[in-house]
Amino acid sequence: MSQKLSLGGWGIVGLWVALSAVAQEQPRDFSSRMPLTLSGEGPWYRLQLPLAVQLHASQSDLRDIRVFNAAGEPQAYALVRQQAQDREQRSLTEVKWFPLYSSEDADDSSPGVRVQSNANGTLVEVQPAAQLEAGEEVLRGWLLDASAIKRPLQQLLLDWAGERDGFQRFSIEASDDLQHWRSWGEGQVARLSFADERIEQREVALPGQSARYLRLLWNAPKSAPVLTRAQLQSSTTRSQSAALEWSSPLPGTGIKAGEYTWQLPMGLNLERVRIELKQANSLAPATLYGRRESGQAWRPVSSGLLYRLTQNGQDVQQRELQLRGRSVQQLKLIVDERGGGLGAEAPALEYAVRATQVVFLARGAGPYSLALGNPSVSAASLPLTTLIPDYTPQRLKSLGQARVEDAPLAGTDATPRAVEAHGPDWKKVGLWAVLLLGVLALAGMALSLLRKPAAKP
Repeated sequence: MSQKLSLGGWGIVGLWVALSAVAQEQPRDFSSRMPLTLSGEGPWYRLQLPLAVQLHASQSDLRDIRVFNAAGEPQAYALVRQQAQDREQRSLTEVKWFPLYSSEDADDSSPGVRVQSNANGTLVEVQPAAQLEAGEEVLRGWLLDASAIKRPLQQLLLDWAGERDGFQRFSIEASDDLQHWRSWGEGQVARLSFADERIEQREVALPGQSARYLRLLWNAPKSAPVLTRAQLQSSTTRSQSAALEWSSPLPGTGIKAGEYTWQLPMGLNLERVRIELKQANSLAPATLYGRRESGQAWRPVSSGLLYRLTQNGQDVQQRELQLRGRSVQQLKLIVDERGGGLGAEAPALEYAVRATQVVFLARGAGPYSLALGNPSVSAASLPLTTLIPDYTPQRLKSLGQARVEDAPLAGTDATPRAVEAHGPDWKKVGLWAVLLLGVLALAGMALSLLRKPAAKP
């Protein structure tokens, strides 16, 4: 009896060892494997994941990403998703504005001025540097007094007299002494009317720097609008957008006039989309809807004015919509046809997600490979502070780098996989069930032998 019990005990141990072996992940468990090339100093390396590589994953949160060494051993890793820097203590300030005049035949597009200010630098009066005859002055632009704002300027908001509809473009310059000016790029505002509705674009992004004065000079002075309000949004910190990974153009499907849909390869947390505007002088107020599955209701995720216009020989476009991390797999765009629409053919769409890095600790011999595509595995990434004990943001930038080679490893599926349902892996469940039944059977046999009365001599 003791011999039978001993064999039964070893059988149970053997079965549990087999169970542990089943749970061990191997490179062959993943549908896609890609070789990695390392450079720089290890043992930690960071890999920037192109969007095309992310689409090989079977799970939208990338929990099925793994890194293996040459022996097929999994490497400890962390997923790092770049976060946008939040703005702190935003404030909106009304500012004074002063017209900038010059003569109609003046060659200088930046008119000279004579100013009067108080001890704090606040402007009291602004006059043309040269005396102008009545009726010959031309409004070139506006001078904004931001001397009371001590924080970096993030956004400019303008309002103007209603009779000046259409698009207005201007250059933006900044100064602290009204003598030396530095360029802050160009701005554009718009006011358009459709029947009884009005569409406005009054906001202009600024570079997040400090300045005491701003100068707005219109590209077409004769059509410069008459301002009625000027506001500046400021912040204690400069806003820095997260880096994005953009897709290739994705063809769409036309449902009916002014309505188009797109099917993404998998559910993704989208930050922005770009709509193709093939035809010049296109103008389309649009609303974008999204959902994860076909049976779900469409929900609005973004809206805005899309346009491609030719002004002064230049092509001016606004074709991006922001989604701010909305998780979708299907998109639908509905366009207000009163603006002329986007044509009979469905436009192509590009989508962007936040850039993601894989940081891994290289252990064992190379070469190393990246594996993706297993809908049943659980998350295995570590916090970055655990993976790198003395982690600092500066340390991350100094790590060695890894990159994905173009060619996948032999025997892997190079086609991006659509996201699969997070249901059970019945093959693995069945194997576990058989093994557990075997354990129970052996345990029953052992218990039966213990309860069996001893044979009579």
